[in-house]
Amino acid sequence: MKNKLEEIRKRHSITQEELAKKLDVTRQTIGSLENGRYNPSILLAFKIAKLFKINIEEIFIYEEDSENEKL
Repeated sequence: MKNKLEEIRKRHSITQEELAKKLDVTRQTIGSLENGRYNPSILLAFKIAKLFKINIEEIFIYEEDSENEKL
């Protein structure tokens, strides 16, 4: 899954540390999200979307792979 978290966070002039505190997660979690090494729980995704007042789909982009297409 890809995301636009870093772009959105920077547009709002918020540091990773500030965002982490607002979401009650670590700065490392924010870094991992932004680098695509970590997919958020649905709860965290909703919290992020609510904080920025946008839809989840505007932040997180789901891309199906060939394995998922078989389901």
